[in-house]
Amino acid sequence: MDRRAHNGAVHAMILDQLARLVHSGGVVALTGAGMSTESGIPDYRGPDGQRRVQPMTYAEFTGTSAARQRYWARAFVGWERFSAARPNAGHRALAALQRTGLITDVITQNVDGLHQEAGSTRVLELHGTLAVVRCLTCEDRTSREEVQRRLTEANPGFQVRSDEVRPDGDIALPDAVVGGFHLARCVVCGADTLKPDVVFFGEPVPRDRVDESYRRVEAAEALLVLGSSLKVMSGYRFVRRAHALGIPVAIITRGRTRGDDEASWQLDAPLGPALTGIATRLGIEEDFGPVVDGEYATGLPLGLT
Repeated sequence: MDRRAHNGAVHAMILDQLARLVHSGGVVALTGAGMSTESGIPDYRGPDGQRRVQPMTYAEFTGTSAARQRYWARAFVGWERFSAARPNAGHRALAALQRTGLITDVITQNVDGLHQEAGSTRVLELHGTLAVVRCLTCEDRTSREEVQRRLTEANPGFQVRSDEVRPDGDIALPDAVVGGFHLARCVVCGADTLKPDVVFFGEPVPRDRVDESYRRVEAAEALLVLGSSLKVMSGYRFVRRAHALGIPVAIITRGRTRGDDEASWQLDAPLGPALTGIATRLGIEEDFGPVVDGEYATGLPLGLT
């Protein structure tokens, strides 16, 4: 049965139920790109599930220097806006729920570091982080900020302004612009194989991260999916595992998801207001910042003990 809510009264009822679920404790949160849209970082797919952009694949990136030049030119321009993004009300409400001990872990498919900036702990970055760059040739690691500095020095006349930003920190650029961009090379081995320490499309998630994610999900009392369409198996497998073990699954995101049939609750709502609404119902009195739709954030403490 489709329990997805389409009116305020049902939304409020489901938020009451989700607050009770969280109040029971032992909840693991699985977050996707929809978690950061209210911070100005768009997701890969809209509410209809259709992909907005076609990201560079791992095979493309590792295949040629020209592909890496294209990636880094786009990432160089997009980094200014991407790195300026700050946690939204949803990130802060989730961190507050963690501080109560009711939510134990965050498994995130995001690479923006906003959960940690908001104060979340025990964050497992399933797809890595854009804050680190590694050399595919010698495995040396350096900070993304340092690589940005070196790219700036190598491309003093490369000035392209864009208001666009993507979930992986790059933008679209014409080939004519990309052709004049100079790559930064590894300071250790000199190779032009620097890559953000994130999982590209078509690249396997490191086995140790997958195994640790399974361990956390299997130890959970409930799995709360936030802002993910679950279109890719990377995140969907944990919903399947929880469902197979009889662990309740709840989903809050915009639009339908691949995991709706496994979920006991589905709420079609923006994450900031929804998580703020749950926190309010649990008596957490904090200023989480502005929310995109205050209707979802309303609600009285449920008086749970």
